[in-house]
Amino acid sequence: MDISRILQSLSLWLILVTIVHAGNGSFVELDQRIAAVRDLLVHLDRSRQLLVLTCWSPSVRYALWQTIRKHTNHSSTISVRFGPVDTRHLPWHERNQHQTVIVVDLSCPGTDILLENANQLLYYRVRWIVLESVYDESTINGWKSCTKDSLLDRLPLLISNELFYFCTDVATGRHLVRQQYRLSAASSSTPIYETFGVWEPELGIHLESPIVRAPVTSVRRQNFQQFQLRASLVILHNETLNHLDDLHNKHIDTISRVNYLLTKSVAHALNATVRFTIVDTWGYRDQETDRYNGMIGELQSDLADLGGTSMFFTQDRIKAVDFLSMTASTRASFVFRAPKLSFTDNVFVLPFDQYVWYCTVSFILLSGLLLLVVLRTEQRYNVSTSAERNSTTTVTGLSDTLLNVFGTTCQQGSFIEPKTAPSRCLILLCLVVLMFLYASYSANIVALIQSPSTKIQTLEDLLASRLRTGAEDTVYNQYYFRHETEPIRKALYERKMRNKDGTENFLPLAQGVELVRQGHYAFHVEQGVCYKVISETFQEEEKCGLQEVEYLKVIEPYYAVQKNSSFREPVRINLFKLREFGIQGRENTLLYTKKPRCVGGSSFIPVSIVDVWPALVTLGWGYFLTITMLVTEHLWIRLRGRVLPTDGYFQQ
Repeated sequence: MDISRILQSLSLWLILVTIVHAGNGSFVELDQRIAAVRDLLVHLDRSRQLLVLTCWSPSVRYALWQTIRKHTNHSSTISVRFGPVDTRHLPWHERNQHQTVIVVDLSCPGTDILLENANQLLYYRVRWIVLESVYDESTINGWKSCTKDSLLDRLPLLISNELFYFCTDVATGRHLVRQQYRLSAASSSTPIYETFGVWEPELGIHLESPIVRAPVTSVRRQNFQQFQLRASLVILHNETLNHLDDLHNKHIDTISRVNYLLTKSVAHALNATVRFTIVDTWGYRDQETDRYNGMIGELQSDLADLGGTSMFFTQDRIKAVDFLSMTASTRASFVFRAPKLSFTDNVFVLPFDQYVWYCTVSFILLSGLLLLVVLRTEQRYNVSTSAERNSTTTVTGLSDTLLNVFGTTCQQGSFIEPKTAPSRCLILLCLVVLMFLYASYSANIVALIQSPSTKIQTLEDLLASRLRTGAEDTVYNQYYFRHETEPIRKALYERKMRNKDGTENFLPLAQGVELVRQGHYAFHVEQGVCYKVISETFQEEEKCGLQEVEYLKVIEPYYAVQKNSSFREPVRINLFKLREFGIQGRENTLLYTKKPRCVGGSSFIPVSIVDVWPALVTLGWGYFLTITMLVTEHLWIRLRGRVLPTDGYFQQ
């Protein structure tokens, strides 16, 4: 059994013993603190754990535990934990913080210090119930009056907090459950008060109408009352600052311009204003300090509330910022025109399936063997004249017939002149069958030479291909290519991106796209930006065969905010609304260009050395073997000429 459970059981047993000795076996009467906590928990969804950090007596604690246990069913059991008023008992690193409700009593010594040191737990994930059980002249019917509280006013109760406190309205005498929040942690920020509901000891809590309509806090608090949000925007070209609201040169800093418009839309939906700061990078992490510069650095240093430019979701950035939503429908990848099929494959072996090649070779061997048998039979039983026999080509063996059939396969004719019906039928059969085979092969070769290759589909294929590579000269391209440790990506950078003289193939956008148009070049660039330039500069037939290979292997860029920001949920909700209402899609359609459609067909491609290179290689090997055999025969004849006289001498 867990030690904490054992201690908790012992504490409950001691409490029970104390109650029995103090009250002669009868439980204390249920007071309003326990009733208030019980009635409020009914309206707090996802409550699975109640953490009570008070100075209450053991009898009150036991009564609270018994009441909570009695009023919860088995499907929604709430575990109750008790502890002293100490920050060490706060759920700093618990996995299910969002299911925890903390109960504190302002009358207990040290509660004010605990609340002041709770930091982000006051407004992030954890919910609070604050009670005041002191009866003095400022108390009406057991609760403190609903006046400004100096302690609560100076706490960082930001807009995402869910802190509930009980007080009594002086004018009406009603017991209220109140909430309050501020838009900024600055002391000059004015608190905004909300009435969650009205509490009656006998009837429980009656929710106010705005709470009933929007029970979720982040949905209800959508009015920022012209509060100024701070957004950090990554701009790589100074000219973009003059065209953030128009479509001039929309292929420059496109991702920043899309998110700039979406950030303004979010601010408008929240009734807020926004102030942008300009940086020139998303941010690099310092290994020593574990801090970032650029946009991420401003979010870490509380210089910005929103990341105005979406960024790629990477593992090292998870600890620095919170990612909310994908706002830019674009990816960065290698874009290239598919090379000719002969650039990646030997087109002379592609027309036929492997089984067709097997059948063709088998047909040649079988035909040569049958032709040899027929001709040998003709020579043995031939009854023609000697003149006719002399006119018939002499066949000496299997190699002659195989050579004859192979020449027939290549449409070079037959050097054997058949005289009898069986041999003529066999030769005619070979000529007809191989004619159709040759016609099919030749037609397919012509089509394959004009066809693009689809063999380059992965980074391994790109690395093994003869395509040259380059990347757009941007900060994120330089960072990812230079710091990549995965073997294939690292090899791609070292063998194709970095030249032998130490230079790197980081090029301007226009130059890289022009190299793609010329062919045999893969350019790593943001797809939507690249396709805009391609649509304007490529001929219609050049737009066919465009292919992409992803290098980064990351999902679409994400919109980010400060880590554990109080604006996280309101901003995320409105980003989702922009997507659902089509506003995000509209901005992406206006600023990003989709992949051009192939409407012009492919133009005629002249045959080049690459197309016939396998044939030239075969011819070269043939010349080499011929010369080798010629030299070998010449040496053999000379050697044999020297040996033969000696043999004749010994024979005599």
